[in-house]
Amino acid sequence: MNFIVLLLVLWIEKFSGWRRRVQQDGPWLRLLSRVERRPGLAQHPWLLLLALLLPPLLVLAVLLWLLQPVVYGWLALPVHLLVLLYSLGRSDVQAALGAFRDAWRREELETASLAAERDLQVRAEGPDELLPAVQERLGWQAHETFFAVIFWYALLGPLAALAYRLLALIEAQASAQVLRELAGQLRHALDWLPARALAASMGLVGNFVAVNRVLLPELLNWHLPAERLVGAALRAAGECQGAPRGEAGAESLDALWQLLVRTAVLWYAVFALWILLV
Repeated sequence: MNFIVLLLVLWIEKFSGWRRRVQQDGPWLRLLSRVERRPGLAQHPWLLLLALLLPPLLVLAVLLWLLQPVVYGWLALPVHLLVLLYSLGRSDVQAALGAFRDAWRREELETASLAAERDLQVRAEGPDELLPAVQERLGWQAHETFFAVIFWYALLGPLAALAYRLLALIEAQASAQVLRELAGQLRHALDWLPARALAASMGLVGNFVAVNRVLLPELLNWHLPAERLVGAALRAAGECQGAPRGEAGAESLDALWQLLVRTAVLWYAVFALWILLV
């Protein structure tokens, strides 16, 4: 059933806007605001984090447990689908890249810099650093929006996918610095394995030797941020060198996007083979 859900998610992402309708964060953000205002929990960030994570995860676990014996578990399929759609990232990678790509192709560097900061949260010291930073950001957004969620769903099911997204929301939306740091540490732990799996798979569909030079020295480096590893691996797999301006720079972004698409196809093929063998 998990593979069917993954195929349905891919179809929905391609042909509809259902993800935006499912990803309604208002109720959970109100819970975050209420929990943060409790003075008794303010000094205990672990308790605060558990108070935010456990209620939705327990509700989901109970619901799946109740539905599992009914009709051979097929009634749980809509729940899996909705949870996975909700757990995907909040950004549209291609849409966010569009304004920067068009400005860079026209060689309007100031406009491109403003678009990168506004849409991609990327800042650079100068034009020569801007395009590589955007290329690396493309890899990270693909990872945190799609690949990490798919990885944990395929491995551990909807509870792990939902936990990943809730931690990302806490890290981005919490007002307490200590809570954001704690959520970031846990998310770093959840990113460690899928980031390396993504980097390795990009090597299989891109420049394998270049990705190995990036990945192997940092393979067991716990402290390396996943964003840096994935971004560097994407540029290595796509054989990106320098910061070409104009049409060549825009084409490099298109080539990296196609590389990510091929990587996604590889992941789906591996998941299908795994299901057949298991």
